[in-house]
Amino acid sequence: MTFYLVDGTADCFYTAVFDGYNDSQAIISSNADVQLELGCIIKEVVPQSDKCARVRKKIAQYDGGALGDIDLILRSGEGGKEQAALEYIRLIVKNKRPVRTMTNIPAVMEANDIRSRVTGEIHKYHGFLRFMETESGVLYAPFSPVADITDLVAPHFAKRFGNQKFVIHDVKRKIAAMYDGEQIVICLAGGADIYLSEYEKTFEELWKLYYKSVNIAERPHEKQMKGYMPVRYWKFMPEKADCGKPE
Repeated sequence: MTFYLVDGTADCFYTAVFDGYNDSQAIISSNADVQLELGCIIKEVVPQSDKCARVRKKIAQYDGGALGDIDLILRSGEGGKEQAALEYIRLIVKNKRPVRTMTNIPAVMEANDIRSRVTGEIHKYHGFLRFMETESGVLYAPFSPVADITDLVAPHFAKRFGNQKFVIHDVKRKIAAMYDGEQIVICLAGGADIYLSEYEKTFEELWKLYYKSVNIAERPHEKQMKGYMPVRYWKFMPEKADCGKPE
């Protein structure tokens, strides 16, 4: 058995697919802490553009939409995402056609489920993302998604806000989408010192006051609230920031 350790990028994954495709026992993962069988050979994969191109070309030959599916799978925060993508690719090449509708096959079901969870999270953040107005007038929205979706969430808000400048900050991965009113740029972003405008401070205080006034302390409904919105979203909401720990 050979374990192909990748760096989490698509190029590194496709290089590993090229190297390990003919090994039926190959494991591809970006998780260096996974427990391996005794005697397993570990190979740290270095991205190679020629190998990536050949694998992508082969996949596109049989299914033009599969590269988009695989991109979403690789963005997932799930530990087995690379292996799921590998098995999905093997099925496409074996059948020489799209396989996403072959839902009786476990590997297809897993790939479809992972992809659906990623697209579902994107859709949720279109409604859940909270923006704050800074002193400079730029809108700032911190979040901590399970999947790596910052660049996929940003275009929705660019279209929605027009020429309003904003920053969407994935605090877990330390990356941000910055929109200057014309184009979106993805960049590395560690900690951020944010100074809110007076309007934003007043608005947040009013919102906290409203939440406190409608919340009945004697009749807690935390379970119902968790059903409507997972706890991991709460830390970025002023009215719920101090309630519970994020998942």
